[in-house]
Amino acid sequence: MFIQTETTPNPATLKFLPGASVARDGVWDLRSPDEASVSPLAQAIFSIDGVSGVFLGSDFISVTKADGDWQNLKPAILGAIMEHFLSGRPVLVAEAGASGQAPSEQFAPEDAETVATIKELLDERVRPAVAADGGDIVFRAFKDGVVYLQMKGACSGCPSSTATLKRGIQNLLCHFLPQVKSVEEA
Repeated sequence: MFIQTETTPNPATLKFLPGASVARDGVWDLRSPDEASVSPLAQAIFSIDGVSGVFLGSDFISVTKADGDWQNLKPAILGAIMEHFLSGRPVLVAEAGASGQAPSEQFAPEDAETVATIKELLDERVRPAVAADGGDIVFRAFKDGVVYLQMKGACSGCPSSTATLKRGIQNLLCHFLPQVKSVEEA
């Protein structure tokens, strides 16, 4: 099994591509060993000293380090991923459900059409680029012209995430939807 690795814009996060499906339905942003109970793979990665986050995407795993050097952490993470996939165990336990972590959303009923367009733009134009960087973006709310989004995976805490939100996503949404005034991180 050959596992590719890619750097991300976040220097504390590496993206691992096992060449196999990881999370089939939804994404999982796990920020502690307790949260990792839904995934034997995430549990194995969290058992490595220095790991502070595991993000399971459709075909990739982003790992965030709290401390330590990638030169020392990367081989251990590669080993854990390889061992997991070669074992044939599932990435997620059955009790985890099929839809990942469902976000709670807030918006007024009269804004439902605008929110649907925001989500469509995020899904079609933003999410693929964010996934390429090892993360995800989740709609959280729309209120008084402000769109609230949550960055996940490699994008969470990334130094360039503010620029992505303000220059990229805000410009896109304002261009297509004049009722959108700004974009903020939730």
